Formats: sequence, structure tokens, C-alpha cells
Amino acid sequence: MANITPRPVTYLTDISPRSWEHPADRAALTALRQIPGFDQMLKALIGATTEKSYRLYMLASTVRVSDRQFAKIHKVFCEACSRLDLKAIPELFISQSPFLNAGAIGVEKPFIVLNSQTLKDLSELELMSVLGHEIGHCVSGHVLYKTMLWILINLPFMLMTIPVAEVVLRLIIMALLEWYRKSELSADRAGLLAVQSPEACYTLEMKMAGGSDLSQMDINEFFVQAAEYDQGGNLLDSVFKLLNLSQQTHPFAVLRLTELKNWVDAGHYEKILSGQYQKRSDTGEDDVMGDFKRAQEQYQEDLKRSKDPLAGALSNAMKNIEPMAKQVEQFFTNIFNPGQDSPEDASGTQDDSAGRTSKEEKK
Repeated sequence: MANITPRPVTYLTDISPRSWEHPADRAALTALRQIPGFDQMLKALIGATTEKSYRLYMLASTVRVSDRQFAKIHKVFCEACSRLDLKAIPELFISQSPFLNAGAIGVEKPFIVLNSQTLKDLSELELMSVLGHEIGHCVSGHVLYKTMLWILINLPFMLMTIPVAEVVLRLIIMALLEWYRKSELSADRAGLLAVQSPEACYTLEMKMAGGSDLSQMDINEFFVQAAEYDQGGNLLDSVFKLLNLSQQTHPFAVLRLTELKNWVDAGHYEKILSGQYQKRSDTGEDDVMGDFKRAQEQYQEDLKRSKDPLAGALSNAMKNIEPMAKQVEQFFTNIFNPGQDSPEDASGTQDDSAGRTSKEEKK
């Protein structure tokens, strides 16, 4: 692995995961946490069973990282934790595996597992991004609900004889898979904030897609490939892309690449590094409706930005639906509150195209 190039770094003291979480990820987490006792029940169940079982398995079959074992990796890991201000450093294990992957496991005391292939294929900067990604999952509490999704995916075998239950379950799983993919985008941002090198994160995505030999790849060409995927084809191509993605837990590499670059280009990354971020000590109560509104706005922004034909059609449909929704709202307002001004009236005038109705004219 190449050494980390000395550079000024920012330690994000007291940073809240809300600062980097994707709005759709945050909205789903907030909604799930509003269910009374749900979190506590899951934590008790998973903490006493799955977490203990997996940790014992890791102790038996992998190598635990410390200052005496994989000391260099230990140093990189501790640095990533420091940059994200994670005081309780999770256990880290190296598992013998030829696949480029990593994962976070556990609820009460989460731990991280790195496949040994990551040590062969990644630079230290790329490795720090992977570690920051998994730290992001830990601090956001993703592991709890990912475990729940795994349990639900394995339930259909028991519910095949109950058609209605199976349909409902499939809808729940589809919704959770969409959240899962958005949680990966959140974790990618955490990885970037840990390594503080966008270029390392971009080459990491390219390696995840095509292997470790950068001499045979070009990051600019990979961005061209990502743009082609976004723009490509007709509505049928869009449907195929949607179907390909619908059962995936992780967004495809070109999607993750584009999403992360858009987040950087929008200024969020630099804003956080400059100290403008939400702090854990300032985090108040969860705002369910606010989080859902921000998620909706993000989906709308994504549709506007995308050059995909289906995304364009959906964006136009949403533009048409919005004024219709306002008209329906005004219709019921006039019926039940005939003396109450519409939102447009309250501001003084309406658009001419909707029929001029100023307050002066009403008089």
C-alpha cells in the first residue's frame, strides 16, 4: 500500500451523522425510531443473538487488528475514528477472503470486518475511505435495520402460504432496500469526510467496479461511462435500469461515483470541513415531517439533474401534479372555510395565468 501523503486534516469535533446523511436515509431512520419500543426490541433481540454469535465467529476465524496485529491498519483505523470524532473505537477484524469488501456488524458494540483482499488492492487513502464508510454505518445506527431487512428477506419462505402477507412483505422489503441503498450513499460521505480526499473515493469506486490495476483504467473515462449510464437510451432502457437496481442492496458503482461527486460539487463537503456542520450536542428531537420533506426535495432534485428519460418524465409529472394539488387544497378550503384566504391571496396576488385575483379586486 502507498503511504498517506502528509496534508492538513480537519478533525470534526462533535459532528453528528445528520451532517452527512442522505435525506431519504435520515427520513427512514427517523420514521422507524418513532415506533414505540421498536428500537429497544430490535436491539435486545439482535444484541443477545446475532451480535454475540457473529463476534464469537470472528474471534474464532479471523485476525483482530491491534497495535500488535496489522499495526499499520490499526493506525489508519484510529485516525479515521479521530477525524469523525468517534471516541469508542470499534473492534476491527481481518477476514481471509478474495473479495473486495467490508462490513459493520452489531448493535450494542458494533465491530467492523475487512476482507483481506482490501489490503492488497487499496492504497492507504482508499482504505481509510472504506473504514470511514463502515464507521459511518456504525454511528448512524444502520446495522440495526440492515439486520432487520435480512430477517425479513428470509421470512417469505414461512409466508408463502399466506398470499396477502407475502405481498405486504415484498412491499416492505422493496421500501427497505431503497433505504438500504440510500444508507450506502450516506456512508460514502462519511468515508470521504474520514479520508478528506475526493480523488481517493473516486478511484475506490472504480476499483470496486473493475479491479485494482489503475494503470489500465482512467478516472475521467469512468466519469464519462457514468454519464452515459445516466443519459443512455429510451424509456425501455430506463425500466431495465430500474429493474436491475430494485433488488440490489448497494447502488451500482457509477451511481455512487456520481452521487458523491454531486455532493462535493454542491459544496456540502467543503462546508463541513470549514466547521459548518450539525453537532451531536445540538441535536434536538427528531423532526419526522421535516425529514420527509427534505427527502422529497432531494428526490425531486435528483430527478431534475438526471438526464435519464424516465427521470425526466417523472420530473415533468411532478411539476404538473404540484399545481393540481394546490387547486384541490384550495377547493376544499373554499368549501369548509369560505372566508379564509388561499396561500396565494394571502401574499397579495396570484399569477395572471391562473386568473388575476388581487385583494383589491375582491373588494
